[in-house]
Amino acid sequence: MAMANNKTKCFKCNKDKVTYHCEGCSREFGLKDLIEHQERLNNELNHIIDDYDQFKQTINEQKQNPQNHPLIKQINQWERNSIEIIQRKAQDCRKIVIRCLQKLINEIEDKFDDLSEQIKQFHKENDINIINLNYLTNQLRKITGNLDDPPKISIQQNSQTFISEISISLSIKPKFNKWKQNAITVAGGNGQGQQLNQLNRPVGIIIDKKKNIFIADFFNHRIVEWKHNAKEGQIIAGAIEEGNRIDQLNYPTDLIVNQHNHSIVIADYGNRRVTQWMNQNQQILIDNIDCCRLTMDKYGFLYVSDYKKNEVRRWKMGEYDNEGIVVAGVNDRGNRLNQLNSPTYIFVDGEQSIYVSDRNNHRVMKWRKDAKQGRIVAGGNGEGRSLNQLSSPERIFVGDLGQIYVADSGNDRVMRWCKGKEEGEIVVSGNSQRNQSNQLNCPCGLCFDDEGNLYVADYNNHRIQKFEIIL
Repeated sequence: MAMANNKTKCFKCNKDKVTYHCEGCSREFGLKDLIEHQERLNNELNHIIDDYDQFKQTINEQKQNPQNHPLIKQINQWERNSIEIIQRKAQDCRKIVIRCLQKLINEIEDKFDDLSEQIKQFHKENDINIINLNYLTNQLRKITGNLDDPPKISIQQNSQTFISEISISLSIKPKFNKWKQNAITVAGGNGQGQQLNQLNRPVGIIIDKKKNIFIADFFNHRIVEWKHNAKEGQIIAGAIEEGNRIDQLNYPTDLIVNQHNHSIVIADYGNRRVTQWMNQNQQILIDNIDCCRLTMDKYGFLYVSDYKKNEVRRWKMGEYDNEGIVVAGVNDRGNRLNQLNSPTYIFVDGEQSIYVSDRNNHRVMKWRKDAKQGRIVAGGNGEGRSLNQLSSPERIFVGDLGQIYVADSGNDRVMRWCKGKEEGEIVVSGNSQRNQSNQLNCPCGLCFDDEGNLYVADYNNHRIQKFEIIL
């Protein structure tokens, strides 16, 4: 706020006086009017902040209690109204049937009494012969049939519904993301090697909320963390060389990072075990397993794919001293819907349905919780480069709308298969095995950051590529 050299007109009172410049609206005010002006602006700002806080609270309530949304309440009201209509209609029909049945029963009783009198008369007169017996039998059968299946009463069902039907209509089609085709190298990319600025065939990758990347550096027998925008990584698990000591790794393929307790669960592929590293302390969680890849669902269950037994097993958190439960596979190697052939990566959704990269069958399978067999949701048309085919699929990710992203390693591309579609679409690459920014060479891992950027572990190019989302 700066005082003007000369008297000018105050914007509010329109009088000549010593004025002060308001930076926010570029107008001149007398001192008193400027103070009032600023107070008014502050009050308006406070109102906006209050509205913001109230709207934020509404968003949080909707996230925590989606059942309270007006649309859900509208559906619930339709359900109650429909049930009431059905109940009233059913009660009206019951009354009609009971009234008609009572009348019918009275008529049948009269006919039965008449038949009884005839029987007594035949017996009294000793007039029993074949004709009379057939007559009595037919009359009794007719009366009985009328009681079991009343000829004047039937249930008529009208195909025209008397209840207002509802359905959910989405006015816009789902819009799926697209990414720039030229990637940025965010880890490795300095040739094959074991220096801190190099990688040697990276496989599994995870990115946290700070955009730090955790990498299973397969041929270097280590887990490396690359901080956001760092020029080199740092080793957080594994030693200088491979081995089977508790502090060593042997061809690690996949990892789970728990930010809350700073622990890492690792598929120690070469040592046939699953280990946990926490603050430089290590322990074996599962031993004697041909672990290929692993993941954990939101309930804390651990899933591990066994590429030799061609199955996926599940363990409850903290209960790793048993054999776990088979949740996919179990029928030896094969290509039937209840079989797998060298399963690799796993994805588990919120309903605990399991998606499995069935590598040697060149398909992705979905097994619903407790299902005895899966169904094909991507590929499954033999190995090939067509849009309805995959070649040795690796990492998979399933979006909120059921779209499946696949690191199609044999075809050097990332694919997206939308729910219900017979074929996929190429998301990035697919431009042959080279090392240009728009190319991949046997992509294995993939993940997304909070902004939707796509990260790919470019296995044979020894680098992690970032494909930026197009907004």
